[in-house]
Amino acid sequence: MEDKPEIPVLIAGCGYIGRRVGARLRAQSRAVTGLVRSAASAAELHTAGIEPLQADLDAAIPVLTAREVFYFSPPPPAGERDPRMRRFLAALATPPRRIVYISTSAVYGDCHGEWIDETRATVPTTSRGQRRLDAERQLVRWCSEQGSQWIILRVPGIYGPGKLPLARLQKGLPVLREAEAPYTNRIHADDLVNICMAAMQSVHHNTVYNVSDGQPGNMTDYFFRVADAAGLPRPAEVSRAGADAVLSAAMLSFLQDSRRMKNGKLLKELEIVLAYPDLDSGLGSCFGR
Repeated sequence: MEDKPEIPVLIAGCGYIGRRVGARLRAQSRAVTGLVRSAASAAELHTAGIEPLQADLDAAIPVLTAREVFYFSPPPPAGERDPRMRRFLAALATPPRRIVYISTSAVYGDCHGEWIDETRATVPTTSRGQRRLDAERQLVRWCSEQGSQWIILRVPGIYGPGKLPLARLQKGLPVLREAEAPYTNRIHADDLVNICMAAMQSVHHNTVYNVSDGQPGNMTDYFFRVADAAGLPRPAEVSRAGADAVLSAAMLSFLQDSRRMKNGKLLKELEIVLAYPDLDSGLGSCFGR
């Protein structure tokens, strides 16, 4: 195999969160490469001072050798497996010191509104959760075989500046009636970036963390509060019986599960102090308040 220069830090799937992690690393004078699929994304990284690597995880991937890896690439939009993770791991010529992977809380499936921690069994009820669980298992198995460290971050809904459902609210699309809405969890983008940075440097490794602000709510309340903060009308509500006819398949998949995530392990082991421990403070940051 042809020798390749080692990349100090590689961010695979260098999008919304990846660019923010990359900016933090560049501020520390770290050399960072971001793996993205499109030429437009590569140009954005170049402008941000992040070395772009344009590659398609659904096709051929160049041989990679990196010291530290943040893997933020999503699985394909369908199926129960994640071939992207498999191709990426196969492209690594040498084992990194550590891989930090953003997974999803959907791997837990429907917990019927119960409070859960990282010991909860993973029984995904959606194909989205099944794909992520497959990626987790691939990662753990590969790192065990190769001698690399891993950390899995099980992340719920991410919100922050530029990542709010404003377009949906402006279109006036309906939401599920709040009395029927399941519990959901969220994390502010800035806090997630801090968590990713801490995970890469923590003395703890080969472990899983639930990522959440610890203040679960429901998606309908979230849309209402975003609308209020943005000065937009609150969306109309529909019953669960009528939701299938008016809500998208993607939205319906998020409404299948109900759980409340504990974040004590995250706060203790990664020594995290959340900048936005609740939705009120987080939305204030999004609108300059």
